[in-house]
Amino acid sequence: MTVARWIRPLLTPPWRIRLAFSQRTLAAIEAAIARVEPSHTGRIRFAVETAVPSASRWRRASSRTRALEAFSSLRVWDTERNNGVLIYVLWAERRLEIVADRGFGQRVRPSEWEAVCRLIEGYFREGRFRDGAIAGIDAVGALLARHYPSAEASAGRTATERPGQPALL
Repeated sequence: MTVARWIRPLLTPPWRIRLAFSQRTLAAIEAAIARVEPSHTGRIRFAVETAVPSASRWRRASSRTRALEAFSSLRVWDTERNNGVLIYVLWAERRLEIVADRGFGQRVRPSEWEAVCRLIEGYFREGRFRDGAIAGIDAVGALLARHYPSAEASAGRTATERPGQPALL
């Protein structure tokens, strides 16, 4: 276990996330999710976590493990067609993970997921967190629209199947 993994959270207080992901930015992310929803039948969630909690650090949980835990706790998997996607940012470690549910993950090549990550990371490196999040949502929305177009959607979507509010963990 590296010392940096223990020091980074101390140097990255939660208020720093609120500077990068202000209420206006979170509202823009939510609006972007709502904007792409009519084009597909999936679910997109966006989550930012300040740092890996201490218990997870002791277990040496990777950012991917934390993303999977967030995917589960946010119930992104709870869709009729198993086509939920979580864009997860681990702020202190500068890590980005995309977790797709089993129904969707098998339809998309790893290189496509990697391209979405690189797109978001490019914006984030420039400090353009809002733009990066929205670009990522648009890219994931396009993948969902290609594999799960809205023509397949049932007319009555429930609120629990379509939560688009970003999460600060």
